[in-house]
Amino acid sequence: MDKSKIVTIVTAVLGLIGVFFLVRIIMVGEEAIKTDAAVQGGIVDPLITFSNFLLIATIVITIVFSVLNLIKHPEALKKTLIVFGVFLVLFLIAYFTAGDDLATDAQGNALEIKDMSDKILTGEAATSLTKKVTALINFTGILGVIGLLTIGWGFVKSIGK
Repeated sequence: MDKSKIVTIVTAVLGLIGVFFLVRIIMVGEEAIKTDAAVQGGIVDPLITFSNFLLIATIVITIVFSVLNLIKHPEALKKTLIVFGVFLVLFLIAYFTAGDDLATDAQGNALEIKDMSDKILTGEAATSLTKKVTALINFTGILGVIGLLTIGWGFVKSIGK
């Protein structure tokens, strides 16, 4: 059996499992799923577990094959490391130019900053988180400008041809 047949079989099995979950959900009905916790636990929870499994498997397979491909092709590894270095430099520029001032409302009062557990952050923790968020926003802006410039440059080059 060649690789494409194996992939086709695995894809078909995963698709059938998905159809099985879909049929179970349709058979029970929307109202029962919304109101009955036992139905949710018996039908929705396995679907979520299956979806999480697929997501994790996809991530692992993607990372493994990407790393193997980079190991097999050293010139691609060199280019990847250069691009990663450029991204790191751009992020460091965004981080060191980011302000650590707390966000304020219209009256100039500092807004509450909460962590993932809804604990209100104060002092150094709040300014540190603000700096990180500001840096990520700046980094996104830098990448957006680079993307727009690249598109514009390609457009100008295509006009010149």
